[in-house]
Amino acid sequence: MVLLPASRRKRHLNAAEGYLMLEMPVQALRELSHITGQDRDSEKYCRFLGQSLQLAERFTEALDAYQDAYEKNPQNLTTLMGMAWCFKRTDQLSSAIGIMEEAYQHHADEPVVLYNLSCYFALADDKANALSWLGRALRMEPRLTKLIPEESDFNTLRNDKDFQFVVEAAEGNTSQNS
Repeated sequence: MVLLPASRRKRHLNAAEGYLMLEMPVQALRELSHITGQDRDSEKYCRFLGQSLQLAERFTEALDAYQDAYEKNPQNLTTLMGMAWCFKRTDQLSSAIGIMEEAYQHHADEPVVLYNLSCYFALADDKANALSWLGRALRMEPRLTKLIPEESDFNTLRNDKDFQFVVEAAEGNTSQNS
């Protein structure tokens, strides 16, 4: 069976997506390397490349790929969150906050966006914003409290009475809803 170029591209993109779901970036990058020419200009290709490079901890390269995806679709949540993740890991915290604020403009109903904003503000030592975003995220999705014990971004706030109050209030909401 001979595959036409469009179906070959689709097969490689689907395979890369599967490898990304399995957190296998080397294999995803291998699949993406089979896509050539103009087919590399799609938003999906750029986003998958960004995700693959991010998983491979090649954050600067991932940012370049995510930027290409962003130019094609500036509202894609995966792209925005990936960019923020990579900005954080390349010591560009203000850019991470900025891109998550942009994500909030398009995805205000996604608790993970608010939660990530809280994390980044905590890292920036902005307690007021960190607690505000965290409280809003936890009111939207109280089960996010399960992430907090392992979340190193909150280490500077962990012993803060206001932080503890916000978390305990959400935990109370979780047990009431069970």
